[in-house]
Amino acid sequence: VQLQASGGGLVQAGGSLKLSCAVSGRAFSNAVLAWFCQHPGKEREFVASIDWSGRKRVSADSVKGRFTISVDNVADNAKNTVYLQMSSLKPEDTAAYFCAARDGSVHYREKIQYPYWGQGTQVTVSS
Repeated sequence: VQLQASGGGLVQAGGSLKLSCAVSGRAFSNAVLAWFCQHPGKEREFVASIDWSGRKRVSADSVKGRFTISVDNVADNAKNTVYLQMSSLKPEDTAAYFCAARDGSVHYREKIQYPYWGQGTQVTVSS
């Protein structure tokens, strides 16, 4: 399974950014896709997750109302994209953002529960 994250960059406080994560290499029949962020010197922490069908979403309290996770499934189910639309960005949102995937239907918030990871994409919010 390959996950390729993109879309990070520099944005002013109050601005918006949309992250993408292309998931390929295997067809999932049931999976949870998630975004985590990691601030310098800190542990990687949960941001949001969505199931493969897009019907259930879970978000961290710190991003509720500002960040939206979505998934774009194609017919062959072996190549899909998960997005993180980030709005009303704050300087404290500055971090490296990682996408992750796991089989099953449980929306875990612990990074250890996700065996598949993409590389990070840096988001920097200036004040």
